[in-house]
Amino acid sequence: MVRRPSKTARMQYGFVLDQRRCIGCHACTVACKSENEVPLGDFRTWVKYTEVGSFPQVRRHFAVLRCNQCTDAPCVTICPVEALHKRPDGIVDLKKDVCIGCKACMQACPYDALYLNEDSGGAEKCHFCAHRVEQGLKPACEVVCPETAIISGDLHDPNSPVSRILAEVPGATVRRPEQRTGPNVFYLGAHEASLEPGTAREEDMYLWSDRRLPKAPLPAADVAALQRADARVALDVDHKVHWGWKVAAYLVTKGIAAGAALWAPFVAFMPSASPFGRDYAPELLALLFLAVTNVLLVADLKRPKMFLSIVLRPNTRSWLVKGAWVLMAFGALTTASLLARFAGFAELANGLRWINLVASSMAAAYTAFLFAQCEGRDLWQHTRVLLPHLMVQALAVGGAALLPFVPDPKLALAVFVLAIVHKALGLLERFGHHDTHNARMAAALLPGVPAWPGTKLSAFHAGMSLQTVAALLAMVLCMSGATQPVALALCAVVGWLGLFLYERAYVRAAQLPPLS
Repeated sequence: MVRRPSKTARMQYGFVLDQRRCIGCHACTVACKSENEVPLGDFRTWVKYTEVGSFPQVRRHFAVLRCNQCTDAPCVTICPVEALHKRPDGIVDLKKDVCIGCKACMQACPYDALYLNEDSGGAEKCHFCAHRVEQGLKPACEVVCPETAIISGDLHDPNSPVSRILAEVPGATVRRPEQRTGPNVFYLGAHEASLEPGTAREEDMYLWSDRRLPKAPLPAADVAALQRADARVALDVDHKVHWGWKVAAYLVTKGIAAGAALWAPFVAFMPSASPFGRDYAPELLALLFLAVTNVLLVADLKRPKMFLSIVLRPNTRSWLVKGAWVLMAFGALTTASLLARFAGFAELANGLRWINLVASSMAAAYTAFLFAQCEGRDLWQHTRVLLPHLMVQALAVGGAALLPFVPDPKLALAVFVLAIVHKALGLLERFGHHDTHNARMAAALLPGVPAWPGTKLSAFHAGMSLQTVAALLAMVLCMSGATQPVALALCAVVGWLGLFLYERAYVRAAQLPPLS
């Protein structure tokens, strides 16, 4: 069932795209780029070609793709600075001068409708040619369409062209209705293979050219289950990976910081702990890696000088903002505990450690809720697995960081067991049940992400194996009494590297399935 826009709003502009009329001429694409000065290689509206059938019975189907002006726009929810907003007329617009270039909106959009302007560092998208609509004009794409395949109007006005067409012509469909965003772009006569991303085969070449970006290497065993044998994408835009190694590294450093603080109240009960390891190491490690985490987060912004906007003009619905608050609370409590220890208030410091368990747990786990807002990346929606996974890996890498200062066999055993659990949860991400086609495709792509560019070594498998072996070696050293800090520190670093490789696979694989 097609979800119609809420009648509580005054207006809701939308499109009807009659793919029965579309001839794939790209006039809409060219007009959009000219009207809105869209950079080379980026698109606000584009035409996808999908060929369906077997020779000689093959037909090419066209689909005009763009922002869906969603009723419940996930890009608006996740934007930390309210650069994206929904206008009274239902248009989802963007304040270019407010955007900080975090790219979260691109992860939240299930339709691949936002792009990053590399020149300005900000996000951009179709805004329904709002500057024209405000003057009583039609969007540029509608004006130039030679076949009247693009029709715009107010979906809440029963007399508007779009409302009349939807009332008179049955069978209108929308893209990705399972995302429950309330899209306001309706398709007539579009073939399902052209509207369902990832179901048609993608090859290394398009109709007229090579692909600029290589396609994701879907394992042969999964091709039959995930893709139609009778459909191929003949032309589409490139699907870019917006979050890279900095986000993967952030997950590691944040985990170390939170994990060290989570272990802090318990090191007093470990007889092998040195005085420094018992009293100061957890907080110092937590603050060190929290600082690295903040540097990575700011560095990943395309407009890093505007990072304070997250605090100064926050969108309180965004987990980017809530996460910033969590990290600040975590840092404040950790600093307070350390200062109390330095000042000689040991009991106060110990009490703050127990209180900090709440903040450190939230610091470890809040990314699960942030990823849940990234509705375009269905693999990240596996919150029931991701939430405990983040806690487990934080305890594992944080405990490993403490081992050079607290070489206790029980701590080493705990780190090893946690590494095994981490591997089990990673395999569950790969082979467990996933509700959507997008998530199943992303899970299938996990092992194919290389450990580094140009190698066939799987980051997914190599990462989990490295972490497990490093934890096993650290446990053997502690239980045998060979507790040289350098050796244990080396084991910790190898384990961190393993987790980084795993996170590289996890972060990248979710972004590989096409959204158009």
